[in-house]
Amino acid sequence: MNSYEGEVITMEKLCPPSLEVHMSWWGMTGLAGNGQELSLEQRFELIAEAGFDGINGFIPSPEDEGKWNQLLDYYGLKLSVNTYPRTPEDMVEFLQRAKQYGRIQHINVQVMTPFVIGEKAVELLRELDKLSAAAGIPAYVETHRGTITQDLLRTISYIESLETLRLTIDLSHYVVAGEMHTISEETESHIQKLLPRTSAIHSRVSNGEQIQVDVGARGEHAMLQHFERWWHSGMRHWCDSASQGDIFPFVVELGPPPYAITTDENGDRRREISDRWEQSLFFMRMARRIWTEVNSNY
Repeated sequence: MNSYEGEVITMEKLCPPSLEVHMSWWGMTGLAGNGQELSLEQRFELIAEAGFDGINGFIPSPEDEGKWNQLLDYYGLKLSVNTYPRTPEDMVEFLQRAKQYGRIQHINVQVMTPFVIGEKAVELLRELDKLSAAAGIPAYVETHRGTITQDLLRTISYIESLETLRLTIDLSHYVVAGEMHTISEETESHIQKLLPRTSAIHSRVSNGEQIQVDVGARGEHAMLQHFERWWHSGMRHWCDSASQGDIFPFVVELGPPPYAITTDENGDRRREISDRWEQSLFFMRMARRIWTEVNSNY
């Protein structure tokens, strides 16, 4: 505790809400080219030197924990992780592992029950929310195809029923699922209903036909303006209720082939049409710019 001109300054006052930009570990796959892969430490080095704050991946296996901790400390990186529960029991097991490992910034949750709907879905989400709150580790349910949140209107109904449910926003899934070449006023109104629950963002742009497209070196793609607006709105809503020391995670998540579009669709599906790493850096810079714009009003 310090004092300045008679005022007591706590560490809390010195730690305003902040942005952390994490790079997807999955997104590091295939970056070496020629069918080769970067080593564990090469991936860490590339992520850190590019200026990312952390990695979004998984809990290291017990035999790899030491190496991961060493590299996270050496490169000054945070760690967020993903989990894929189908039941509350799955979530209990994962949370036990997460607490045992420690040092997890947040958990991104893809609930792998796409055909559970209505009250059963609400009850499942309510139980998962309670479990994560009891564990004391922030956990956010991702808006994602093939999961409990695969439908935009269903997800709206969930947040209307569950006051504490927080979301990882990845709207590329709704854009491609809804074949949204353009964004109508009706679509915009539905999406805006979700954004007040934003607790994290996964960045990827869909054109309504493909899940992941190259937005151009300077962001020339017409769909980017919509995603930028949504990310700005999500951050603003989060900042409106954030407390000192809270962290907002923005994950750059551009997947490798076959998620990424390739020129050899009928072959090995390895030759990407985009420079995925350069696009990742573009989204990192974009996230920080939007964050600065949002916080200029506070």
